[in-house]
Amino acid sequence: MKKVTIEDVAKQAKVSKGTVSAVINAKRSVKTETRDQIISVMKDLNFRPKGIARSLKNTEQDRSIGIIIKDINYPFYTTIVSGVKEYANKHGYSVIVTSSENDHEDEKKFANLFSAKDIKGAIIAPLVNGVAEIEHLFKLKMLNYPFVLLEDVQGIQANVVAINNLDAIKQAVKYLIDSGHQKIVHFTGPIQSSHTQERIEGFRHAFSERTLAFKKEMIVPIGSKHVESYCKTMEYFNNLNREDYPTAIVCFNDQQALAVMMALKELNLDIPDDISIIGIDDIFYAKIYPVPLTTIRAPQHEIGMKAAEILIRNIEASAPLAIERVVLKTELIIRDSSKVLN
Repeated sequence: MKKVTIEDVAKQAKVSKGTVSAVINAKRSVKTETRDQIISVMKDLNFRPKGIARSLKNTEQDRSIGIIIKDINYPFYTTIVSGVKEYANKHGYSVIVTSSENDHEDEKKFANLFSAKDIKGAIIAPLVNGVAEIEHLFKLKMLNYPFVLLEDVQGIQANVVAINNLDAIKQAVKYLIDSGHQKIVHFTGPIQSSHTQERIEGFRHAFSERTLAFKKEMIVPIGSKHVESYCKTMEYFNNLNREDYPTAIVCFNDQQALAVMMALKELNLDIPDDISIIGIDDIFYAKIYPVPLTTIRAPQHEIGMKAAEILIRNIEASAPLAIERVVLKTELIIRDSSKVLN
């Protein structure tokens, strides 16, 4: 099908190419009725001028930032987005939200799209699984495109806003050990996440600061998606004798913790009488889980606010700024899903 041109619009609207161009560029020199006629013709012909985003002056398109999260359905990320939007909107920026859904190609696609269009900078929750998957981040660095990461990526010198995952998991494990638990396991998250590796290290370190010995069998990979985590929890317990069951599980995050709770209910195990559960993040509905969840609170809204602050500061800077790495504190929130053993 023949591509519609500005000449086609001008011919059908019975005006000059210059008049059509003036409408596209939002010039005030065109009479209202003529402008409306030209817009109507453009719609009828499905005409899409090149660089239309760049021509929409004095609109929100001129001051937009993007954010790439990992999972649009997980409240941890949606709360971060609310923080980004609050800060950005106060400073005259609109926010475009996308989700990689834990897919490297989608993350790469959105990052390349943001840098190629009029999106001034990006906040990225990165997926990390080898050098090949971070080439798009190297490209952004090469282009001097402003971006902020929500976790560290080895080999990339970039602005980062995150929590101290190692200390967060240590808080949970030390609390359980001090509460009398000796059979503790850590259900880990996606292998491609640096958060997973940091939380495993935090779990190990907690035992080095107590008299209880760490064993590699305490690390159990079950992922973070609900169905996967549920099925692998069922598999884990079905392969154990009852006397070998742990008395406490530290989960990768609150989303995983809910799946674990559902599996334990199916197995007729009581929380916390049979098994204590601790999550990480303190998403807004953790306190209304079937058993209110003991968890490590991450300041999600503050993460979003700080990431947007750093990003916009870099966007508006007239010269390169020093790289910032902001690590925010976490807090242990004790609810009904954990129990002190006598």
